[in-house]
This record gives sequence, structure tokens and C-alpha cells, in this order.
Amino acid sequence: MPRLHRITAAGFPQHIVQRGNNHEDCFFAEADYVTYLRWLDRAARAYGVVLHAYVLMPKHVRLLVTPTVEGGVSRMMQYLGRHYVQYINKTHGRSGTLWEHRYHASVLETEAYLLTLYRYIELNPVRAGIVQAPEQYPWSSAKDHLALTESSLILDHEMYMRLGDTREERARAYATLMSEPLEEGELSQIRAAVRQGGVLGSDRFKDQIEMQLGRRVRPGRRGRKPKAWSPAPRVQARPLVLALLSLVPGLSQTATRRK
Repeated sequence: MPRLHRITAAGFPQHIVQRGNNHEDCFFAEADYVTYLRWLDRAARAYGVVLHAYVLMPKHVRLLVTPTVEGGVSRMMQYLGRHYVQYINKTHGRSGTLWEHRYHASVLETEAYLLTLYRYIELNPVRAGIVQAPEQYPWSSAKDHLALTESSLILDHEMYMRLGDTREERARAYATLMSEPLEEGELSQIRAAVRQGGVLGSDRFKDQIEMQLGRRVRPGRRGRKPKAWSPAPRVQARPLVLALLSLVPGLSQTATRRK
């Protein structure tokens, strides 16, 4: 199914995925993860993007962000990709591209999916079998949300802040959510939305987005759009014949006399 044009408007939370080229590694040493996070922090601040959650996997990156300015995410990812690739090539003696030709992004309905995306991103190392618990993975925001560490990189969304009045209360409530496995249907919806560059949300939310942006945000079918069928207009034969005969001198009068 074809990918849609990216939604670049400010204020909509987005799930970002960027993969290594040909599904190869994009991190090769511990210092690479540290360097990526440093560039991510710098790029997010420079282009007005708020980071809510992240995970750096050996072969891909997942981010949950909200841009505060139009086009902020695109500029952040361009800046981040350019500087990190230069660092990797210089540090590890390689050349060429590191990432796939473009990152994937989907906009999500806040009330229904924001905390689900928190969990989806931070449980990624558990699903991959790298660790048994999300807080055991060093390169994600799980430890911040479970109140084990506190990073200036993260600015939590209002939906997460509603989990409790204090940091400890929010961490306990979030830990309870993390203990509930994501359903297969939720996983499929999340993956399809980010792969297609679409919207993760209800039909009503998609209608609202389409009205606000003035364009389609739902993926269409492949191929040409079928033409709507309508019956051909009926044409009376005699007036048409007379009109044609009138183009030939003398014949229209003959046809009229034969009436």
C-alpha cells in the first residue's frame, strides 16, 4: 500500500522510526549510543521538538515526539542523521549511507494511543528478547518513566503526567501499565500506521485531521481510481439528423419537405 505524504503540522504527537540501511546495524559501540542521544537532544531543542519516549535498538531507532513548530520533526531528523552519520563514518572507518533513504512517521490520537506508544517503544527490547524487563535496557527512556533515573532529554506528555500527582505515583501507575502485554491487534495497528505514514486513531480523529489539513490521511488503493458510472444521455435521432443536414447546402430543405 502506498505511503502517504508526511503530516508536518505542529502539535500532533508522532511515532518516528528510522532503520539501518539494508537492516544493518546503526550502533556499533556504547559510545555510539551516547553520541546519538547527545545529537538528539541538541537537534530536538534546536527545532522545537519535544521528546516523550525513545529506544535505540542495534538496527533501528524509535522516538515518540511532539513538534511545536511546523516541519520541526523533518528538520530534526535531517540534522540528526547528517551529524550522526559523519560521526559513525569517521569513528569506524566506513563510508556511505547509514540509514534507509527516509524515516517513517505516523501521527497518533492522543487520548487513545499515547500511553500505548510509550509502552510499545520501551518494551521493544523485551519483545526482541534482549532483556527480560524494560528497565534493564540501558538505551531507552523506560528508566526515566519508572523513576529509576531522571534525564533532561525527556519532557513527558500531559497524558503521562495524569498518572499521578508525584513522580513516584506516576512511576508506579506506569509500571502497572507496562506489566500488561500489548495485544496483537494493537501491535499490528501501530506497525501499519508507521509503515504507511498514516494516522493511528479512530475514524472520527482521521476525519478531524483531514478537515484540518485539507487532504487525505487514509491510504488509498493501488492503481487508478475507478470512474463513477453514469448512463449516457439519450439523444433524439431526428433533431440530430436535421442538425447534420443543415451543414450541407440544399439538403436540409429537402429533409424538411419529406417530413
